[in-house]
Amino acid sequence: MISEPRPSGTTRYVLFDVDGTLIDALDNQRQVWRTWAQHYGLDPDEVHRVALRTRPVETFAQVAPDRDPQECLAALHALEDEDVRTGVYGAFDGGSELLAALRPGTWALVTSNYEHRVRGRFARTGLPVPEVVVDAAAVEEGKPSPVPYLRAAARLGARPEDCLVVEDTPSGVEAGLRAGMTVWGVNTVTAVAGVHRHFGTLREAVGDILAFASGSPAVRPA
Repeated sequence: MISEPRPSGTTRYVLFDVDGTLIDALDNQRQVWRTWAQHYGLDPDEVHRVALRTRPVETFAQVAPDRDPQECLAALHALEDEDVRTGVYGAFDGGSELLAALRPGTWALVTSNYEHRVRGRFARTGLPVPEVVVDAAAVEEGKPSPVPYLRAAARLGARPEDCLVVEDTPSGVEAGLRAGMTVWGVNTVTAVAGVHRHFGTLREAVGDILAFASGSPAVRPA
């Protein structure tokens, strides 16, 4: 297992992925891609498998190379915006309690989605939105590039070694590790490769995340 970066400052920061980490949107994403695939006469299951590991434009290039990527993206965006308005989803257990307990200015959201959708979902599930949200429009390179997490740290005025990344996907974990941050995985049955710590659910991680944020020596690496 990779050693955790040793926290070096008095202020600690927590950077959260959104979908799959704080918001339970897996079924929504599957349905959006299913509807999109059916519109283009494609195999929904294959499209979703590709979409899970690539950014949308890369997905289009693989599953619909003969289609205009901008047209494909517009169709996907329309479906996702409709899902924000009408879809059924919720926050993972412990999410509201956790975010409410973190001090303002010490946490951020880092998402491959867009900020207006995050705000829409958070409003519907009662989660607070932090001052810093780094979304797909804020960076040219998405996860697994470290750029999104480094951008969030910079906007918070934080050093990477003082940041904890909370993720649920391999690309997100890789992004956090490449940024030189501590990375914990949540909401997966088995640990994503590379994580410093693994929790089966977000609820199980709440106490430890808050301890990290407070600088508790109980979670400092040996």
